[in-house]
Amino acid sequence: MKCPYCGHLDNKVIDSRLNKESTITRRRRSCLTCNQRFTTYERLEVMMPVLVKKDGRREAWDRKKMVIGLEKACEKRPVSRDSIDKFVDEIERKLQDIGSKEVSSKVIGQWVMEDLPRLDEVAYVRFASVYRQFKDVNEFMDELKTLLDARAMSDYQSTNEGEK
Repeated sequence: MKCPYCGHLDNKVIDSRLNKESTITRRRRSCLTCNQRFTTYERLEVMMPVLVKKDGRREAWDRKKMVIGLEKACEKRPVSRDSIDKFVDEIERKLQDIGSKEVSSKVIGQWVMEDLPRLDEVAYVRFASVYRQFKDVNEFMDELKTLLDARAMSDYQSTNEGEK
């Protein structure tokens, strides 16, 4: 590892720690030339499938694009950046689990549509309005009705489970 202060490659690891999910290793290092300390992070490199867009183009998975899209959907909502990162982590896990070299962007959009209401319902409606490209207010209202019906069903099931 190259020292960010003097550029030399000789250094030693002083401390190593895993994050809570055991997916990232944080290493505290000391340069043997200039004695400055610095931190590095290691993450397992996993080959993500190539996305097949609606128009047939293929493009590499870009985590930043999904984070930016979710940040826009969650703008001015009580959703932390940490929650967004965990949401994207789960999408990436699903991508890895399918084990395919290519995946349709529609599949990823559906995963987001299925899971986003649990993160924030307003963010879900915002995302849906872009993802589904509503043509008029009626389509938008139909989506809201679907969301409200799903919430009512979930509330009903929770209530009935509590009575057992």
